[in-house]
Amino acid sequence: MPELRVRRLLHALGYRFRLHRADLPGKPDIVFPARRKVIFVHGCFWHRHRCRKGQSMPTTRAEIWAAKFEANTVRDRKARYQLRKRSWKVLVVWECQTKDLLTLARRCSAFLEP
Repeated sequence: MPELRVRRLLHALGYRFRLHRADLPGKPDIVFPARRKVIFVHGCFWHRHRCRKGQSMPTTRAEIWAAKFEANTVRDRKARYQLRKRSWKVLVVWECQTKDLLTLARRCSAFLEP
């Protein structure tokens, strides 16, 4: 699971965090309240990443799927906007980016450092 992979990595790097704060827009996956930073871990297929997996489209009931994917991306964009408006920093980690743990560790550390 991509989210668990990111959580384990962050914990191993020494970061402590909260999960799924419902009082924040989009209910972020990982929250660092003292730093006012959040991380969303998105599945490439469901949230329509630009990678190969995110561009695949089911062949049956395509119009229903297209509407669902569009609603997901609009909701994601709105949540990021609302968080930034409230002075929160936002990082999106895509499922395909969780495979290279060294690069992911560098990216998360750079995001979380003051």
